[in-house]
Amino acid sequence: MIRIIIAEDHQALIDGIKLVLEFEADIQVIGEANDGEALVELVRLKQPDVVITDIRMPKCDGISATKIIKSEFPHIQVVGFSMFDQAQAMEQMKLAGASGYIMKNSSLFKVVEAIRTVAQKKLFFDTNIISDRNTSSHEEILLSKREIEIVRLIGEGKTSSEISEILFIEKSTVDTHRKNILKKLNIHGKTDLMRFAVERKYDFN
Repeated sequence: MIRIIIAEDHQALIDGIKLVLEFEADIQVIGEANDGEALVELVRLKQPDVVITDIRMPKCDGISATKIIKSEFPHIQVVGFSMFDQAQAMEQMKLAGASGYIMKNSSLFKVVEAIRTVAQKKLFFDTNIISDRNTSSHEEILLSKREIEIVRLIGEGKTSSEISEILFIEKSTVDTHRKNILKKLNIHGKTDLMRFAVERKYDFN
């Protein structure tokens, strides 16, 4: 029996995975968590065979949680779970010790396959994610150090008011930086900026 814990801040997604896994005789969900801190504590308590974790969660992200889990329990296999096909995030999960990485839009059959594969101490990384480690990115060159800080904080879900408090600058200054970022990257509106910030969050750490 493969004992697993699922960590994801959207409960509906956890429920969907659990529903499918109920029909798998060799897999048992023994716990679930909605943030990274709760995941680490649950792993310490129940010590599963496999952990499936979102890479973006409140309190402690999946990459940081994976580092903690693998340092304390090297035998536990971790699979990263992401909505973005971002090679950099996948590389970060590999470095943290994850044995697998799959997309949230993958079929649930692929989720099951990933669980069984890593449980056998094998690797399972989504082949649809093309490594861009050797490609040069121009965003870091275009953006100033302050603008990169703001993009990173936007990617963490911070509002302009929160960013102004964190960086000890006026909210109007943050808003000006946001306008400049939009212009430099040739993207339009808050939604596109948030998507860019989330997708590139781990490039700016």
